[in-house]
Amino acid sequence: QVQLVESGGGLVQAGGSLRLSCAASGRIYSINALRWFRQAPGKQRELVAGITSSGSTSYADSVNARFTISRDNAKNTVYLQMNLLKPEDTAVYYCYAAVVVYRNDNARQFWGQGTQVIVSS
Repeated sequence: QVQLVESGGGLVQAGGSLRLSCAASGRIYSINALRWFRQAPGKQRELVAGITSSGSTSYADSVNARFTISRDNAKNTVYLQMNLLKPEDTAVYYCYAAVVVYRNDNARQFWGQGTQVIVSS
């Protein structure tokens, strides 16, 4: 019904930058919250950043002032600009979208497949 496709992951040295993208496609009436999560090996998935439909943003303390989440509603796309990357940012990054598929329907949760980010020291 709705697909989320992430891109932009890769290998980068500590102090470097990456920009993740997540494009939603399929049957979409509107998109409410968009979020980025990450999961490092042996750890639980954690919320990294979120952005509401009105553009309000929030961040985990560990990434605040280094990461910036943004969205392009015309493209149904959410971005995560990651600067000053640290080895502890190494993880698989997943996007999440709360999508209203049909008008007057409740929002449904969808996840991307994940994109690997590796930060070398």
